[in-house]
Amino acid sequence: MKLASLRNGEPDGQLVVVSRDLTRCSLADPIAHTMQQALDHWAALAPRLQSLADQLEAGSIPDRRFHERDALAPLPRAYQFLDGSAYVNHVELVRQARGVAMPERFWTDPLMYQGCSDHFLAPRDPIPKPQPDDGLDFEAELAVITGPVATGTKPAEAASAIKLVMLLNDISLRHVIAAELPKGFGFLHGKPASACSPVAVTPDELGAAWDGGRLHRPMLVTVNNHLFGQPDAGTDMIFDFPHLIAHAATTRPLTAGTIIGSGTISNRDPAGTIGYACLAERRAVETIRSHAAHTPFLTTGDVVRIEMRLPTGQSIFGAIEQPVA
Repeated sequence: MKLASLRNGEPDGQLVVVSRDLTRCSLADPIAHTMQQALDHWAALAPRLQSLADQLEAGSIPDRRFHERDALAPLPRAYQFLDGSAYVNHVELVRQARGVAMPERFWTDPLMYQGCSDHFLAPRDPIPKPQPDDGLDFEAELAVITGPVATGTKPAEAASAIKLVMLLNDISLRHVIAAELPKGFGFLHGKPASACSPVAVTPDELGAAWDGGRLHRPMLVTVNNHLFGQPDAGTDMIFDFPHLIAHAATTRPLTAGTIIGSGTISNRDPAGTIGYACLAERRAVETIRSHAAHTPFLTTGDVVRIEMRLPTGQSIFGAIEQPVA
């Protein structure tokens, strides 16, 4: 099933089930008013929400037109947001461009940071206007929303905790990050609120493209209506989502409604034909090849669009489409 949270004047929005073609929706009341309520009682409520989704597909219940512009993030605010770096190729390229060696343990021990979770941008919200020297960038990612996860959960057990899958734009201020990292205490100012896709879907909706931990579909990224990249999310993902979840739960439990991000999707692409899911990686490749980055960071008026589609062309999650304010 596909779920969304519509604007209704409340911080957490109104939970709705959405048709597979993203054209219609029905209110989830009285089953659950918000996404967090559904996640808190998932075992009991998910079957009822699935029944509602089935009735929506059959046209047997009242519905309304679903407009992506009316959607908040599926989980507008979360107890926890942990973003990994599952595509180690991205880390390797960025560090190579800086002339910094990459520790071998990065291939076996995931990088992860705790991000801003008290507010996620809606899929059509503008990216707040940057300062001229911020180095504003986007990062096209996948993310999962979990049920409760116990401390010490292993990857084989963590797979069952994945309740929903969505898209994420992890907005980054690259020049601010560069000043923060030497402090050795993680990100703060360099990682403002991220944006999410209009819809989150249960893994069964993804069919054979979902292998239990990876989603094997291209991520389509455009900047100002020009294709910027289409890396495959299932390729070169060194750490799948069960491994990221287990890593996050190494010393603490995860609450239902925890969001785990994949990090920037990145494929090994020596020919440069697949493109990129963030500006920093393209700039890194330019630096490696010609000793200088030519691609500018985002500025006022730029528009970023992030989407994933079925082979038929149908959008799976709807699109994140954000202008820079």
